Amino acid sequence: MSWSEFLRRQASSILAADFFTVYTLWGRVLYVLFVIDLSTRRVHVAGCTPNPNDAWMTQQARNLVMLLDERAQPVRFLIRDRDAKFTARSDDVLRTEGVEIIRTPIRSPKANAVAERWVKSVRTECLDWLLITGRRHLNDILRIYVEHYNRARPHRGLDLTIPDSPSPAVNDPAHLSTIARRDRLGGLIHEYERAA
Repeated sequence: MSWSEFLRRQASSILAADFFTVYTLWGRVLYVLFVIDLSTRRVHVAGCTPNPNDAWMTQQARNLVMLLDERAQPVRFLIRDRDAKFTARSDDVLRTEGVEIIRTPIRSPKANAVAERWVKSVRTECLDWLLITGRRHLNDILRIYVEHYNRARPHRGLDLTIPDSPSPAVNDPAHLSTIARRDRLGGLIHEYERAA
């Protein structure tokens, strides 16, 4: 079975995790850990820190396990790269919950393409346009962007539906004139919805 066929068949039970870096206005580096569900494209930002050490990673794995308990379908696989920031203790926490860790081959960003695409989205739609002053500021921005991404942004990989959408939108021409716009992040992001 090819890798893409495996991903398509097992998508509902696969999560992908990765890190990306953000530089603050003062030159500090912050590491952001996120997890994305391959079937729904729903993103969860686990946290950001200037030092992703073993204790921090283990705690993020425990937090992820609590989130996994809320899912209707259990997670069987977690795809991640071979970054040294992913520790053996954090992997063990996930393995005790029955999650198999799949490490991508070296220099193969396409093996974790959904996670890599999310990094591109968050950078081009949000972070490249803002000056980040610190960790609290970054957390606030990511919280707003992830809420937008999960609840308002249509995805091509989902046939233009939204990850947290209960059902696909119905195009009703009678209601097209009553569209309301809501600005997020100071007008950087616009969300549109039918006015009540």
